[in-house]
Amino acid sequence: MTAERTIVIGGGSFVGLALAVALRQSLGAGHRIVVADPALANRPSRDPRASAIIAAGRNLFTVLGVWEAVAANAQPILDMIVTDSRLDDIVRPTFLTFSGDVGASHEGATPGQPFAHMIENRYLVDALIARATAGAIELRAVAVASAVAGAAGSTVTFTDGTVIEADLVVGADGAKSQLRERAGIANYGWDYDQSGIVVTVAHERDHLGRAEEHFLPPGPFAILPLTGQRSSLVWTERRRDAERIVALPPAEFQLELEKRFGLHLGDVKPLGPAHAFPLGYYVARSFIAERLALIGDAAHVIHPIAGQGLNLGLKDVAALAEVVVDAIRLGLDPGAADVLERYQRWRRFDTMAMGVATNGLNMLFSNRSTLLKAARDIGLGFVDRLPPLKNMLIKQAAGLTGEVPRLLRGEML
Repeated sequence: MTAERTIVIGGGSFVGLALAVALRQSLGAGHRIVVADPALANRPSRDPRASAIIAAGRNLFTVLGVWEAVAANAQPILDMIVTDSRLDDIVRPTFLTFSGDVGASHEGATPGQPFAHMIENRYLVDALIARATAGAIELRAVAVASAVAGAAGSTVTFTDGTVIEADLVVGADGAKSQLRERAGIANYGWDYDQSGIVVTVAHERDHLGRAEEHFLPPGPFAILPLTGQRSSLVWTERRRDAERIVALPPAEFQLELEKRFGLHLGDVKPLGPAHAFPLGYYVARSFIAERLALIGDAAHVIHPIAGQGLNLGLKDVAALAEVVVDAIRLGLDPGAADVLERYQRWRRFDTMAMGVATNGLNMLFSNRSTLLKAARDIGLGFVDRLPPLKNMLIKQAAGLTGEVPRLLRGEML
């Protein structure tokens, strides 16, 4: 008979909640799963942001019974265009186009499946909380104050003073993870001196499911389709310029918006205030410590240039859930060093490769060099004329290449 295990997850955003639901679904009610985050007191969610959920992430949410609850609010990305220009250019020529269909030539893909969907964060968070509540997962609106690891377990103290013993603690508490810092895990990387301006806009004409990535000298300006005649913008600027832009009076902000957005979808207007988030590249020196595993932004932060930040976290969820479930079913300790090392080996290379790729893209495109612009435009045009290469890039973007965990393939654990 398998001993009852206790797993504490510090952080109740997408990745923390998704991991909790995956573990409950696979292990049943015989194990204790706790999610601790002060933000859990804020229900329903008021998160103003939206995220691109790649095909593999959709597979995960489908298996967890979450996707059906949010599908009506998810906008499939049906195609994508990439341009490279300067802000004052009259014409923005398209150098690269992608069909949104990932195809069915790889395990985990189905015919006609879009490589990604756009969805507002609040819908996913609320659906995950509902699923966690239905699964009798303990949701605590407090933080983890400390986690002292030992050979037999970890003593977890919460900020309300309660204490429990856990076999495994998971740090899902974001880029400024306290669990990572208290475990003495170094975090290395650099600041980009850029900020991502995030705002949702309405426009006069239908986007037809098209995503647009306009590479401008300060950084990419991404137009990502939402349901209805709305889009989510991820607008990269130098840090100082971003602070200035979000502080502008509405009429002046509108002018800055129109210069970048253009008029191809008719009149455009913000549906709420714009927010600026600092951008950087950071990776934890180790994704594990004694009885601790890091997932999501606690383990890695990358540039949003390829829209893969959240999806890297979902890959962490799928890999860690599979490792932990396999261990418990074999009667092993899920917090043992060899179990956690399997998780780290699985996720380390993919994370580093994605970080290098996004960092390189940002350096290549976020500059004013005429020579580099000419070289990259030739490169984009070359890729556009090679359908097999484009199909490979789509499958990579959809998260369906390499050693894909079972949840991301749409399979139960």
